[in-house]
Amino acid sequence: MQRRHFMLTSAIALGLPAVQAQSPWPQKPVRVVIPYAAGGVTDSVGRKLVDKMGQVLGHNFVVENKGGAGGTLGMAEMAKAAPDGYTLALSAISPLTLSPHLMKLPYDPFKDITAVVPMMYSPVYVLATTAFKGSSWQDLIAQAKANPGSVRIATSGIGSVGHIMVEQIQAKTGAQFIHVPYKGVGQTVTDAVGAHFEIMMGNPFSTVNSLIEQGKLRVLATTGPQRAPNQPKVATLAELGVPEANLTSLFGFMAPAGTPASIVEKLNALVQQQVQTKEIQDLLNATDNIALRQSAATFTDLLRKESDNNAAIIKKAGIRI
Repeated sequence: MQRRHFMLTSAIALGLPAVQAQSPWPQKPVRVVIPYAAGGVTDSVGRKLVDKMGQVLGHNFVVENKGGAGGTLGMAEMAKAAPDGYTLALSAISPLTLSPHLMKLPYDPFKDITAVVPMMYSPVYVLATTAFKGSSWQDLIAQAKANPGSVRIATSGIGSVGHIMVEQIQAKTGAQFIHVPYKGVGQTVTDAVGAHFEIMMGNPFSTVNSLIEQGKLRVLATTGPQRAPNQPKVATLAELGVPEANLTSLFGFMAPAGTPASIVEKLNALVQQQVQTKEIQDLLNATDNIALRQSAATFTDLLRKESDNNAAIIKKAGIRI
């Protein structure tokens, strides 16, 4: 106290502005925007992780689903918030690394947004509904080539990883699909059960796994560096001859640009700690999701590299919105 008083009076004596001691963060509930409709992998894993973060810090983390435009609407809302650590986004990285190359956005992913910490990466399942009468990936491609437009493929939105996968599969195989973009996974799963389309691109989570077990959805292919542990008999798209579409989804926390480094570091350490707990690990393992542990700087570098790679993919494939 004496030292602080000395510094304050010295500053005044020298005609310098007095610097207030920064209050420890957080002092109130933290808002976490999930830029997708409720019900997807971000909800099933993210909400549990967010709850644990709130318990550790002693203040609630309040999740709000703001779906639309492949996650860019919710991301834009977060980017415009005050950079005080009380508004975050928990999202796939596609609104930062894919969407900017496909459409005009109200935010710059590297000027208006701070990468805080990755949470996990997730394979993408190519799922058949009961509307699809074939039994394999080969049947899917054969039908879409023989009868162009006869297969509808649902994704979580324009500019999503699933959308890019559809474009890559078409370019590689000559198949022609009808793309059906949704605002998120929740309604997509509901309509999948109702057989409103033949194929769905989706990350694995508890609801999807349950529907697979019930026979209401069938996994025709997966993505990732190796086969999904819970689907060992199902080949990856790389194994099936479409390595360009063998993409995974990466999820993490973001904050408005200008958020204090001390808060970013605190959040980064907290998330890295919590994804290693048994409760979160069990949840991830059950859904074929893999926890990531990286610094904010490493995460930022990863996003820049992913953005550059996606720009090249989109240009080469001639993908347009």
